[in-house]
Amino acid sequence: MTRVLEVFGPGCTKCKALKKSTEEAVDKLGWQDVKILYNTNMAEAIQKGITATPALAFDGKIILSGQYLPADKLVQLLKENK
Repeated sequence: MTRVLEVFGPGCTKCKALKKSTEEAVDKLGWQDVKILYNTNMAEAIQKGITATPALAFDGKIILSGQYLPADKLVQLLKENK
């Protein structure tokens, strides 16, 4: 089953950095069955309850909002939420 990580943001530097950090974290974890999406549709983000970007959802559950995390910190967050 493919799992989905979705980065939300309007296209700002921090949002793009979170996407790159997410890609690096997935590589470090060796997860092959994960799809990473980058969503710049702020209306969708608001519908999902996101009030601050960048934000990260894992299989639809918001696990990070309003901050950037480097890959090593994301590895831990992803492990806790898998």
